[in-house]
Amino acid sequence: MTEQYDPQAGFDWRSEFPVNDECSYLNHAAVAPWPESARKAINDFATENVALGATHYPQWEKAEDKLRRNLETLIDAPRGSVALVKNTSEALSFVAYGLNWQPGDVVVISDQEFPSNRIVWESLADKGVKVVEVALPYDDPESELLMAIEQKPRLVSISAVQYASGLRLDIDRIGAACRAAGVLFCIDAIQAVGAQPFSVQQNQCDFAMADGHKWMLGPEGLGFFYVRPEVMDLLRIQEYGWHMVADAGNYNTREWQLAPDAKRFECGSPNMLAGYALNASLELILKVGLPQIEYAIAERIQYLKDGLMEMEAVFLNPLIDERPSGILTFHFWNIDSARLHKTLMQTGVICANRGGGIRFSPHFHTTQEALDDALEALESLLPMLQPR
Repeated sequence: MTEQYDPQAGFDWRSEFPVNDECSYLNHAAVAPWPESARKAINDFATENVALGATHYPQWEKAEDKLRRNLETLIDAPRGSVALVKNTSEALSFVAYGLNWQPGDVVVISDQEFPSNRIVWESLADKGVKVVEVALPYDDPESELLMAIEQKPRLVSISAVQYASGLRLDIDRIGAACRAAGVLFCIDAIQAVGAQPFSVQQNQCDFAMADGHKWMLGPEGLGFFYVRPEVMDLLRIQEYGWHMVADAGNYNTREWQLAPDAKRFECGSPNMLAGYALNASLELILKVGLPQIEYAIAERIQYLKDGLMEMEAVFLNPLIDERPSGILTFHFWNIDSARLHKTLMQTGVICANRGGGIRFSPHFHTTQEALDDALEALESLLPMLQPR
């Protein structure tokens, strides 16, 4: 594997990630380490706050708006269509409890979804909403979803990349089918945005959401909620406060209206500390470039896969070559994956136990040394964990 560095970017991003000198960090699909620029942004904001409090509050508002603009750029969204939210689950709840459901309405999801994209829809049972789970067959992962869309459900909610297997769906194909059938389309984009190009205009989704603490390299507690402007008025507002009105700075007015854009989903004061950090990380990602990041991640996944194949690993996602994502999940016959995961963590290989296997998820900055350390650790541990 060759280290990817684009001299046209004008900077060497490798110094941004000291984590690669400390451990073999292969867990970006869970919680990512921050880059140095995010740490510096938080330090600078904290230093200013300690010395001056909110003296420069107008600058905070500009930083907040800049974060929204960078998020819109990241997902190719029109201006004013992105709200800042606490997490993916909150945004999914805005959709689930914003739509005017009728008894008999159907929500279609896959049988591989993370709990957040299942529980929220199941919670609508008392409104007469039915949740239909469809399989994702590996010979044609979208086939059963497309057949379900032909039945005209109210909404399809799907993860762009499945959290356990790493299966990457053709969301453009799903989105086109939903738009043609008049079906609302919601994407849990947390395992995609920041790891690969993602365009809400190209995939024709109505709603998309993601936390910032995975592939976007930000802190926990801050993410985005995209709403297609044409369907924004379909969602009833569930939270109210000073920040989500059209004239948010006019505290004396007795008349108010919802903000005309996605800020209507932001009821109160934003998480400025996390906002400064996430914005610094996004600017780094945009500077490197999503096509370059996607390529670098695929290169690292292939390197790991090649090494694991020599150890006779079994992969959860047989389409990893055709549809590479940032997730590579595997197991070994006759070896307890939970025990293997615990032992890997103890040796400094930071990964996850998902889907009955070990999940590796490197980012674009992950060094070859970190990958080699993980493979060498696995090779040395396997004989010790074999049943006697």
